[in-house]
This record gives sequence, structure tokens and C-alpha cells, in this order.
Amino acid sequence: MRILLVEDDRLIGDGIKAGLTKMGFSVDWFTDGATGKAAIYTAPFDAVVLDLTLPGMDGLDILREWRENGRSEPVLILTARDALDQRVEGLRLGADDYLCKPFALIEVAARLEALVRRSHGKTRSELRHGPVTLDPVSLVATLNGETLVLKPKEFALLELLMRNAGRVLPRKLIEEKLYTWDDDVSSNAVEVHVHHLRRKLGSHFIRTVHGIGYTLGDA
Repeated sequence: MRILLVEDDRLIGDGIKAGLTKMGFSVDWFTDGATGKAAIYTAPFDAVVLDLTLPGMDGLDILREWRENGRSEPVLILTARDALDQRVEGLRLGADDYLCKPFALIEVAARLEALVRRSHGKTRSELRHGPVTLDPVSLVATLNGETLVLKPKEFALLELLMRNAGRVLPRKLIEEKLYTWDDDVSSNAVEVHVHHLRRKLGSHFIRTVHGIGYTLGDA
């Protein structure tokens, strides 16, 4: 799951990025409003964490512009505890949820998971396809009830495919979802992850659509 983080406080931003990365998210972090505003148009982000007090551009103005331009990515806004007017205005402008500072990182992750789940029309966190289940919150995947040992990118790829069951995902889109601009990505990284997942889940679990990308096989 790829997250856009716009937060100018380096201590908070570093903590969010490091913590979410350990939880399996891919996070692109920007510290000024103008750059963060532009970033949403350049990559397929699943959700946004947006601070409202930013240098160069107010977070509410960024949110307003995104929604006016048709951007529908779920947005979790960060505010000070006493900024009730900002929270209300943010929700009216199209924010999907908010958190007051200070906050627990685990709550940030849980709220992002809930926002992405709702954006996909899902009511439960657990994903299921045939004999495989995946819980993005607990970071546990099972095959026939047995826990799978997956590397972080393998888990992220499996989650991406299961969230998009029935869709063929282009290889380029998969790469953009799994990696940030800061990552050093080899040319065959996606193929390597698919190969490893097939070894663990069965050769027919992931189907190659030649010339396009990958999709889940029949359940």
C-alpha cells in the first residue's frame, strides 16, 4: 500500500515514515505544501496523510484543490487538539478522517487501512481468495489455515493482488505501488516477487497476462 505523507515536522514525519514502512507500507514523504500537493498527480497513491499546518501552502488549500481537480484518494488529516474549526473545515472539503496530535502510530496504520478498505467497497479487513487469507492489520497471511512466511514486499504484492481480485494489474502499476521514489528497484523486481509467491502458494495462484501484467488465478 503506497502512502503520500505531507508533514513538515521532521520528527513526526520521520516517525510516521519509519513506522509505517516497518508495517509494510511504502511511504513518500514531503515536507512542504507545494511539493506535496504536486506529488499526488505523479504516482498511484492508495491514501494520503496530510498535515494542515505546512510551509508554503495551507493543508486545507491543498485538500480543496485536490478535490476540485477530481482527486479521490482517501485523506487522513493531522491537526492540533484544539483546532476544531480546522477539523470541521477539512471534513467539509472532502477529508475522510482526522487524527489529533499527538497520536499513536498504530492508530495511523489502522485508520489508513480502514480508509483504503472503504475506498475498495470492503467492510472487513480480512481478504480471502481460495485457500489463502490475508489480514492487512495483523500482517498475517495463511494458506489452508497455516501461517505463510512472507517477506515484506511479497506480503505487499499479495495484498495488492487480493484487493484487486478480478483485475489485471500492469507490471508498471505494481512496481509503483510497491516502491517509493527513494527505493533502488531492479528491473525484474516484480517478476522475482511473483516467482517467490508462486513457490509458496502454487503456480496457478497468480496468472500472467502476457504483455500486460498479473492477476489472481481462479479461486
